[in-house]
Amino acid sequence: MIERAEIVVIQRYLPEKLGEAEVLAAIDAAIAETGATSPADMGKLMGVLKPKLAGQADMGQVSALVKKKLAG
Repeated sequence: MIERAEIVVIQRYLPEKLGEAEVLAAIDAAIAETGATSPADMGKLMGVLKPKLAGQADMGQVSALVKKKLAG
């Protein structure tokens, strides 16, 4: 019970999580910035996105969205 109360307090100080639309906009901007066109460019793209989105988005979700964008 104490841990749950502590989590509530800590969450007040964490940055707001970005929504999927905001993450997709960041991915589109990074694609434009890097010129990424295929799944082979995933590392380059994630290298740009990670510092921008760290702490604000689940990087596993970001990675999945990047793969989806680059594959299609």
